[in-house]
Amino acid sequence: MGEQDAVELTQGMPATHYSLRKDFESLGIRKGMVVLLRSSLSSLGWVCGGAVTVILALEETLGVEGTLVMPTHSGDLTDPRDWKNPPVPESWKDTIRDTMPPYDPYLTPTRKMGIIPETFRKQRGVLRSAHPHVSFSAWGAQARKVTEEHSLDFGLGEQSPLARVYDFAGWVLMLGVGHECNTSLHLAEYRVSPHGRVVENGAPLLIEEKRQWVKIKDIEIDDSDFVTIGSEFERDTRKVRRGKVACADAMLFLQRDLVDYSVRWMTENRQTKERYEQLKNP
Repeated sequence: MGEQDAVELTQGMPATHYSLRKDFESLGIRKGMVVLLRSSLSSLGWVCGGAVTVILALEETLGVEGTLVMPTHSGDLTDPRDWKNPPVPESWKDTIRDTMPPYDPYLTPTRKMGIIPETFRKQRGVLRSAHPHVSFSAWGAQARKVTEEHSLDFGLGEQSPLARVYDFAGWVLMLGVGHECNTSLHLAEYRVSPHGRVVENGAPLLIEEKRQWVKIKDIEIDDSDFVTIGSEFERDTRKVRRGKVACADAMLFLQRDLVDYSVRWMTENRQTKERYEQLKNP
């Protein structure tokens, strides 16, 4: 969406620092919360100050005792053999793997995460975790505890910032995006199948000042049913607060409620589906 589209989407006056703070407070965000944000700036309409205004308004709503967390993933540091969006010629893959710059939490940009997390990761005082594929950035009272000791293997599991947000009884704020973008559902996947369907990838890392290609293990994740899980979570628990932030539809809920519900849902529905497929294709 371009700027003209944002202007046309906006009804009445544009969003400002003050109006966004009022909207965040009306939704239920309070000082001291730990909040994991997924967002689409364009969904808000025209914002005076753009991504910077959204970040500052949310941080001020949380206060210095609060913590703001965002996924700052960099999927272009994965092995090019698995690239599909878009794929690259087979003859390029060794060159890409051999020359790709190593992950640098200060320099490596996000990929397809949106302008808000890309701006946030560069803010003074924000810490970024060390995972080259699925890093998270955090600001505030618990930022160091959220981002430190992020495991290379199984990077969205128990040694990840997602699990630390769970430990801190954190909230998830979906700002203009749906459950198809709900990163916290991956934590439920790990808890259902912590060692199932292991896949191997890799990334360039700087180790003792030398670039090395490091192998990374993960489970095979699947977001194809995330919209269904999110919809049924809302319907069954009624624990999702919905409202408007500027022009965007927003959702706020406790991450624990979502993850615990999703573990039960996946255990029942995914395992039933797997058993069916095994019987159909012995």
